[in-house]
Amino acid sequence: MQKVTGLGGVFFKCDDPQAMNDWYAKNLGLPVSAYGVTFEWRHADEPAKKGSTAWCTFPKDTQYFNPSTKPFMVNYRVQDIIALVAELKAAGVTVVDEIAEYDYGKFVHILDPEGNIIELWQPLGEEADGG
Repeated sequence: MQKVTGLGGVFFKCDDPQAMNDWYAKNLGLPVSAYGVTFEWRHADEPAKKGSTAWCTFPKDTQYFNPSTKPFMVNYRVQDIIALVAELKAAGVTVVDEIAEYDYGKFVHILDPEGNIIELWQPLGEEADGG
């Protein structure tokens, strides 16, 4: 069985993303850029290998979280997104879209039983063989 390997990011809707970014920067010291914050870390079992977790605000009218009506989305890191999606489909899980591939990895969106959108991310270089 495929599984989640970590938290990839937390994304949430807000009335004024820039004001929220400014508040988090001023009050909590987050180094917010136009794309939110990327927290870099190292794998515990392979310290030479880097990873990252994202934090980002979105405008309240974003369509990116659709079909969920919830104001947040959690992104989970996975190691073999193709195998995981096959397992999820076989289990009857709602897969919202097709796997999309970018320079920084592969993504797909699913829904949990309460309609929360979940983004699955296989970072570039984290194939099923661990490489």
